Amino acid sequence: MTEPVKQLVIHGVTRQDQRFRPSDWAERLAGVMSQFRPAGAMGGHLTYSPYVVPRLIDGVRCVVVDARLRELEPLAWKFVCGFAEDNNLKTSGIDPTNMGPVDS
Repeated sequence: MTEPVKQLVIHGVTRQDQRFRPSDWAERLAGVMSQFRPAGAMGGHLTYSPYVVPRLIDGVRCVVVDARLRELEPLAWKFVCGFAEDNNLKTSGIDPTNMGPVDS
């Protein structure tokens, strides 16, 4: 049986419960990360990476980051985790530093 995919969710809300701006931040971040995709994937210049996807969760813009990105592209993983930390954004799912569960 395959192991479920682990994910880090970066929420568009700061730790002070303020909505993060600009309103299209999730699409911008996912767009920057669109080059990181599985080998042989088609349509790279037209689609988001399957590893970094913008989502709307409970009315809040979020970015869902597949934990496999950490092994495949460590600098890309560091970039998205640094983005969340630098902007004081709430995260859930896995801990970006040790891959365990987190809710911050």
